[in-house]
Formats: sequence, structure tokens, C-alpha cells
Amino acid sequence: MSESRKTLIFVGVAVVLLAIALITKQRQVTPEAFSDVGQPFFPEFTDPNAARTLEVIEFDQQTGSAKPFKVMFKDGMWTIPSHYDYPADGKDRLAKTAAGMIGTKKDDFRTDNVADFEACGVVDPLDETVVALGGRGTRVTIKGENDVVLADLIMGKPVADRENVRLVRVPGEKRVYAARVDLELSTNFNDWIEADLLKVERDEIDKITLRDYSIEERTGRVNTRDELVLTKSGADQWTANRLKNTQEVDRYKMNNLLRALDELAIVGVRPKPAGLTASLEQSTADMKIGNADLISLQEKGYYFSRDGRLLSNEGELQAVTARGVTYVLRFGEIVYGSGLAVSAGSGSGEGAGGPGENRYLFITTSFDARLFPEPEKPSDTGFANKPDSLWTAEDHRMRGIQLAHEDWARKVKEGRDLSDELNGRFAGWYYVISAGSYEQLRLTRSDLVKDKPKTN
Repeated sequence: MSESRKTLIFVGVAVVLLAIALITKQRQVTPEAFSDVGQPFFPEFTDPNAARTLEVIEFDQQTGSAKPFKVMFKDGMWTIPSHYDYPADGKDRLAKTAAGMIGTKKDDFRTDNVADFEACGVVDPLDETVVALGGRGTRVTIKGENDVVLADLIMGKPVADRENVRLVRVPGEKRVYAARVDLELSTNFNDWIEADLLKVERDEIDKITLRDYSIEERTGRVNTRDELVLTKSGADQWTANRLKNTQEVDRYKMNNLLRALDELAIVGVRPKPAGLTASLEQSTADMKIGNADLISLQEKGYYFSRDGRLLSNEGELQAVTARGVTYVLRFGEIVYGSGLAVSAGSGSGEGAGGPGENRYLFITTSFDARLFPEPEKPSDTGFANKPDSLWTAEDHRMRGIQLAHEDWARKVKEGRDLSDELNGRFAGWYYVISAGSYEQLRLTRSDLVKDKPKTN
């Protein structure tokens, strides 16, 4: 082959290689691992109202086991199955969690190496094949009708210097992403229930009665030690029964008591027997109690006196509001333990001694119509058939009387309706309150009455 022919061949090969290089340089090559960056994790989940089950699972390293918490849409309302289907009133939290899952996108691909899962904190809390206790994430699962999975994600460690960004992974998949997560995650019972238990404002409370007594459990005999009646006498003034001239109600401690009532929160629930619940939904005066009801009551620290009154072994508090609703809070037995042993009565901690002396609380309400004496009715309503321009002075007076009577009827109806609503809400449950709440509410005369300061 001549030298000139070789030269031409080399030049041709060089031109082809150069063309290939130019074409390759212009083409954007995207590795498969980065192909879905920027896409939503669950593109078919677009409607937060389609959610019917939400489950949050954390891992408890102390017990070496998963800690699940679930809320379900059942019979037209959200409930908590682990707590006897107690109503989950945290509707805003539910909506935000579902909407947050819809908006979560695959922002940055990080790894698909299983060996990195622990360091990223995305080990499935339900994975029993993994020996290590560390590196477990929080798994959030949302299901729709017929248990169809709408979203399922493991939340791992936060990304440094990036607000609300965490490492995440879809269960069963290897890819780990950094994603902006806008979720309010919690497995705590208190975060999912109505925070305002009594639905009462401190300024509405006009009268509080603290009944300090003990009850002989076998005979039903009641030993009344004291009954402290506190009555509002001004905007921020209270007086008490059997006060000496040298005594007064401690304003600071009284305000603390009112605040404790206003902010009363529960730490657990237990269901009442169906028969007892049905009776309480009607009226405490008409309760029909069976043996199962009596046993349930006595286990929680509640007994009937000889004259048929429902009493508790730790006394009670009564609060009367300006709307005519009377709350009766009866304090029962101690509830020991922590976690689910307190909030749901599950596990071996309840009743066996342990940290925290929580208390059972039995709540009922009633409406006292006597607080709203009926005003006179108009003796003549002929004004209703006249134009306003033809009303006489007597017509105007009759109209004023009618308005006053309508206002009275409205207040009575609102108060009775509120009491019925509350009683229906409280009827099905024994509540558990913290030791701190119990100590703030279970006060005596010596706690609230003090000597007046001496004057010179």
C-alpha cells in the first residue's frame, strides 16, 4: 500500500472519530438512577380526601420493637383503633399529612446501596431481618378504600443545612432520595385527639364545689370530710362558704384551678360497658346498672352510695358555668405505667406499679334550668299583625317582652343542647389524667383559703 493511500485512510478514520465525539458531546446522557428526580413519589395519589387509613410506625430502640399508631375513617368519622376506636379529632393534622405526602417529590438521588440504609436512617422499622437497632426510620402509610395503598414512605435522617429536607425511601425499593417533607408525624395519642376536653372557658365558670369525702366500699356509707363551695363575686373575685372574717380565697391558687379546668387534657381512655354507656347517654338519674357495670365501675374506683348516688373513692369537683351546664368530675383509682399501658391500658404496666401515678376520671354533665328563670310572656301579640308604623306604646312594650322571652328560650336551648352533646361525648369513656392534672384539681379548703394580710 502506498504512503499516500495510508495517509488517506488515517485521515478518514480521524474524521469519523471526530464526528462521533461531536455527536456524543451534544447528547445528554442521564444515568438511570437520576431519571425520576423531580417527580412525585406517588403520582396517582392526588386527592387527600381519598385517604381512609393513616398509619405511622416508629421504632423503639429500648424495646427493640416497632411502635405503630393508626387512625381510620370508620362509620363516618376518624377513629383510633388501638384506643378502642376513640375519635381522632385532629382533622387538620390528618389533612396536612395526606397533602404533605401528595406534595413530596424525589428532589435528589443519594444512593441505592443497601449498606447505606442504616447511615441514612431509612431502615424499615418493620424489617425483622435486620439485626441492627439503629438507623430505623419512621414509616408512613396511607391507604384508601379496600386497603389500597396510596402512599408508603420511610422517613430517614434530616439533611444538614436544608430545612425540612430528609432522606427517604419507598419500602421494598433501594433508591434513597433527599426530599422536602412537609408532614406532622406523631405516634402520640394526645396529638390526634380533641385537646379541649371540657369545652369550657375559665371566664364562664361561676361556681366550683370541691367535695372531699371517702366511701366505705362494702356498705356504701359516705364519710363527708368537707364541702368547699366557691362562688364568683366579681370579675376576678371569689368567695367561699364558711369563711372566717380573717380569711379570703387565695386569688392566685383560684386562678390556677380555673386554668387547670380550662386546659384539662387526658393521657388515656378506657371504654365503659355498653349498658352503662347507654344509661349515661340518657340521664344519670335514670341509670340502670347491671353486675358487669358495677364491676367495671369498682375496678376504676367508683361506687354507689346507699341513696343511689354515684361516688368516687377520691372525691369530686363540680363546676357550674354561666350557660347553665354543670360538670361533675369524679376522681378514681391510680393508673400506673407509661406509654400504651396508660393511654390504652395495654401491656403489663397497668395496675402493677411503676412510674407516674395517673388517675381515672369519670365526667358527667347536666343542665340546670333553675339558673334561667322564665320571664313573662307577652299577653297580647296583636302587634305581629300590624305594620311597625302603626304600633302603639303598648305594642312596643309587648314586643320587648316577646324578645326577652325568645332570648331566654334560646339560652335554655343552647345550654341544654351543649350539656346533651357533652354528656353523649363523655358517656362512653373512663378518662385517664396525669398526676399533675389530678394534683391541680383535687384541692381542699387549706389549699384555696388563706388568712387575710394583717393591716397596721
